[in-house]
Amino acid sequence: MTDSVLDGPERPLYEIKANLFKALAHPARIRVLEILSVNEEPTPVSSILAATDIEPTLLSQHLAVLKRHHVVSGHRVGNAVYYTIAHPKIAELLLIARMFLADTLAAQQDQLEAVGSLPPIGTAR
Repeated sequence: MTDSVLDGPERPLYEIKANLFKALAHPARIRVLEILSVNEEPTPVSSILAATDIEPTLLSQHLAVLKRHHVVSGHRVGNAVYYTIAHPKIAELLLIARMFLADTLAAQQDQLEAVGSLPPIGTAR
């Protein structure tokens, strides 16, 4: 049995979305995007390096992934490269993800507190 949703004309869009989320699926890339999302001006790579403590070659690779997926854009001024978020909705996506995680963690905390209020269980002999 095949999944009819993935067999239709929407399949390429699902693949594009999956690739976008793959591009976002690294903590360093999320951190870079958070840094860029709070800066109103293009951010030089040197500032990103200082804020993240990521090795320059590794940061370059992460920025290349984000650029390849059109999540960030970069331009060179002299020897410096400046990056910005390519679309304002990326910052909104990060905010929604943060709110989702906060809500999920709060629900888990409520569950943990509920477990803590259960009566004690006797020990096995």
